[in-house]
Amino acid sequence: MELHLFSGVFDLPWWGLVLVALGLTHITIVAVTLFLHRAQTHHALELHAIPSHFFRLWLWLTTGMVTKEWVAVHRKHHAKCETVDDPHSPQVVGINSVLWGGVVLYVRESAIKDTVERYGHGTPDDWLERNLYSKYVLLGLTTMGLSNVLLYGIVPGVLILITQIAWIPFWAAGVINGVGHYFGYRDNPTEDASTNIVPIAILIGGEELHNNHHAHPTSAKFSAKWWEFDIGWVYINILRLFGLAKVKHVAPVPRIVEPKAKVDEQTLEAVITHRYDVLTHYAHSVKQAFREELQRLKKASPMEAGRLRKIHHWLMTDERMLLSRERHALMHELGSHSPTLQKLILMRHELQALWGRSMLTKAQLVEQLQDWCQRAESSGIAPLAGVSKRLRSYA
Repeated sequence: MELHLFSGVFDLPWWGLVLVALGLTHITIVAVTLFLHRAQTHHALELHAIPSHFFRLWLWLTTGMVTKEWVAVHRKHHAKCETVDDPHSPQVVGINSVLWGGVVLYVRESAIKDTVERYGHGTPDDWLERNLYSKYVLLGLTTMGLSNVLLYGIVPGVLILITQIAWIPFWAAGVINGVGHYFGYRDNPTEDASTNIVPIAILIGGEELHNNHHAHPTSAKFSAKWWEFDIGWVYINILRLFGLAKVKHVAPVPRIVEPKAKVDEQTLEAVITHRYDVLTHYAHSVKQAFREELQRLKKASPMEAGRLRKIHHWLMTDERMLLSRERHALMHELGSHSPTLQKLILMRHELQALWGRSMLTKAQLVEQLQDWCQRAESSGIAPLAGVSKRLRSYA
């Protein structure tokens, strides 16, 4: 068969070639989010052998990525998130380094044997993986390139191949790992800087809802609010319909009942399970009281506006800031200017300590939670009393 510069088996117009490129790259995105991410890395999903083997083959043809390496790098990202050991944190190395050089950071980390061996366990290790996918990485890309040239012509085929090769490094390694930890909105006040980029998550297979994922890493569904859309979850349900996928985990949904007179172990477990919901409700509950107190301080206190904004940021968005040295100085200053603000911040900090690393027994944690509720209800701050009632209602 004779090859032509601009036509192959399919003689398509330019917009047809664009649609082909978008379709092919979207299949790659689906393979990454369903197979590599949700199934292999976090075991939120169990895929039947048919889609599992198809996704492995497709990723070999279009990306050259090795399953064990991808899984290892991503698991390490979760384990060391926003620290110097995080393979690709824009909070550490800068947004430009991750957005435009994310693939370099990935390749560098995947070459570290200790990372792959420590975090890459449980991934496919069959004959195909050992003797084809992991061994002849460039063969897959070459095969895809020749197929593109044959089907669409030399120039279109090469351009489509370049698009396929660049798609994952930019959108996954760059945008998700970069923008997804830098810009966006947050449904959950997680300990890391993860964000949801957009609520309608289609282009990158649902991965745009990155903050939701970090809040519940083992959930097969990334959307949480009614107005969020995870197209990856749509594909999962289609596979489930044909018996080709099984969902193992989804994010828990809070169940609110009549408040108990006294908290018990079940209340404690529910509060810890739904800790992000607890913190979100806390922020919303005290928002008005917090704003009113800030306005009073602006008029009556010598505290600088910039320092007041930092205090607002601490309570409403980012508890990690409370660990800074400056926090102690500001908290001391608040003690003399606004005991109310000081209490709102300290009570939130104490609440978070309940699910932090602790050597306390369950009984001791229950006692601490009960004491927290009693102090909140006797504080004279109505929103705190409301939070206490809500805590005693988790089931």
